[in-house]
Parts: sequence; structure tokens; C-alpha cells
Amino acid sequence: MSETSVASWRDYLELTKPRVVVLMLLCALVGMLLATPELPPLPLILVGLAGIALVAGSAAAVNHIADARIDARMARTRNRPIPKGRVSPVAGIVFAAALGIAGLAILLLWVNPLTATLNLVSWLGYGLLYTLYLKRATSQNIVIGGLFGAAPPLFGWTAVTNSVEWGGIILLLIIFVWTPPHFWALAIDRRRDYEQVDVPMLPITHGDAYTRRQILYYTIALTAVSVLPFAVGMSGVVYLAGALTLGGGFLACAVAVVRGSSERAPLATFKYSIIYLTALFAVLLVDHYLPV
Repeated sequence: MSETSVASWRDYLELTKPRVVVLMLLCALVGMLLATPELPPLPLILVGLAGIALVAGSAAAVNHIADARIDARMARTRNRPIPKGRVSPVAGIVFAAALGIAGLAILLLWVNPLTATLNLVSWLGYGLLYTLYLKRATSQNIVIGGLFGAAPPLFGWTAVTNSVEWGGIILLLIIFVWTPPHFWALAIDRRRDYEQVDVPMLPITHGDAYTRRQILYYTIALTAVSVLPFAVGMSGVVYLAGALTLGGGFLACAVAVVRGSSERAPLATFKYSIIYLTALFAVLLVDHYLPV
């Protein structure tokens, strides 16, 4: 990797995977707002989201650094800042450390120690355990590592309540079950990339047909899990209707993937999964604040 240009702020921003962080912050915000009937204090919301974003960005930067050689050989990732030499690995490490320390300090000093501790555990799980070991060791890397990526709504919940409660755990569970069909759909579409870099994604280790069926099974499970907020009284019929409608769309995508009638079905499913999660958490908020 030779140095091709001077790093810009955009290059460092790209290291944080901003699109992923934005989705995480939406989920964390929903966790905050659902944790209490009243609107949480605005300063707490802003400080909490800032700390969570910084820690998440730090873990993403570590992922960029550790995967630089793999990224350089994959079409989807070869233009990232570190493979292209716009950011050196040393500069990336310093950047990741600065973000992580700042984020944990904010959470520890101005939110609460519980939320700071959970973020640290998530950083270790995703930044080190998943990135350095699970990703290359097992085809269940996304399932196991997904637990750490599913935690933002729980972070938001604990930021407000300073306790781990069932509401936050249910929101975490939704994202945990959502992660495998979301990422395996992309893995099918990018199978050749993963084969080239010898990463044991499920389509490579267990075959295409098996992975497609797993996407369908997890989507069915996700539709069932998404009903839990209504079942336990966290939300009402507006959310239930939205969850079932969105789940129906996801199931239709998963069925199309299993049938294999279109080569574009896996990528279409991946894209819909992002819309699904965003819309599902938005409907949770709408239901929470409706005067019914």
C-alpha cells in the first residue's frame, strides 16, 4: 500500500463507517426515547449519542485497519482509505484510539458508568473478537459478532435508566436476529470477493442453497421477534401493524432469494433490510408518542 495522497477529513470520516453509525444512532435514540414515558433531557440525549457514536466509530476504524489487506482485494472495499494509502495504519490506530477514549470518557463522566462499560464490551467484541478472530474462524461470524452490533438500543436505554431492562434487551434481540439475513444476503451477492480472500462466509462453507434457506428461516424468526414489543406492552396496535407489514415485505424478499428467480434478489434483500430496520424503529417511535 503506497501513499497516494494526503489524508483528508473525509478519509478519516470514512474510517468510522458513517452510514452504519447513523443507523446505530437511530437505534440508540429509539432506545433512549422508549425507556421513559417522558422525553429524556436533551443534553443527556446529545451527550449520550455523541459518546456512543465515537466508540462505534473507533471500533469501525479498527475494523478498517485489521481488514486492510482483505479490503484491498475486494471490489466492494478496495477504494477504502487504508488500502488506497490515503491513511496509514499508524494514523488509523491513533485516530481509533482517540475516538474510543473520547467516547468512553464522555459516557463515563456525563452519562453513567453502566453505559460506558457496555460500550467498552461492545468495542472489544466487535473491534477485537469479531474483527481479529471470528470473521476468519467460523461461518457463524455474523451470528456471534452480531450480538455486539445489536447493542445500540440497549446503550440508549441504559443511558436514560442506568439499568439493563427487558425493553432494551428486546430491542437488542430484534437487531440480533435481523443481522444474519441482512448480511448473508450481501454475502451471496459478493460471494466471489469472499472466496478470493478466504473469509469463511456461510455461502462458501455451506453452499448457496443452504444460505438462502437460512435467510428465510431467520426472516421468519425476525418477524416473530419483532412482535415482542407489542406482546409485552411496550407498543400498541400502530406498531404491530407496521411490524407485520414490514415483516411481510422482508419475507417476500427472502422467498425470492430462496426461489432464485432473479440474480438481483440477494442484493435487493440486503437493501430492503436496511429500509426495514430504519422503518421498524421509526414506527416504534411514532407508536410511542401517539396520544392513544
